[in-house]
Amino acid sequence: MKSKSETYALLYQQACSLAEGENDSIALMANIAALLHEGMHFWWTGWYRVKESMLVLGPFQGPLACTRIPFGKGVCGTAWKERKTQVVPDVEQFPGHIACSSASKSEIVVPVMKEGEVIAVLDIDSEFLNTFDDTDREWLEQIAGLLK
Repeated sequence: MKSKSETYALLYQQACSLAEGENDSIALMANIAALLHEGMHFWWTGWYRVKESMLVLGPFQGPLACTRIPFGKGVCGTAWKERKTQVVPDVEQFPGHIACSSASKSEIVVPVMKEGEVIAVLDIDSEFLNTFDDTDREWLEQIAGLLK
């Protein structure tokens, strides 16, 4: 059985192949969401794009999700505001957490930067506590960085 790092390394190679020559960010987001969701067996995997001062739901895999998230609100809005990855072991302990689903127990949100501005966030939820760690953060930051 592969380690988490080995699995991510393979997924990163696949994501690089998907990104090569692809200039449509929505298409790339859709394929990367599917790749991560299937490859890591996450509960919810998707993107929110910055549009008109809000995070607006983009391509995702999993159950229904919140459609719009304000700047600085919840884990996604905080990642946008702080411009840094948020690793949340227990969403119930995160001040201002937006509960799109009560099944979500832990979460990681990675901001995507372009020309010094956040253009999107990669949001991944787990139905288990303490799912995400520095290994997830490091690899997901690399994968999210493939968006241009």
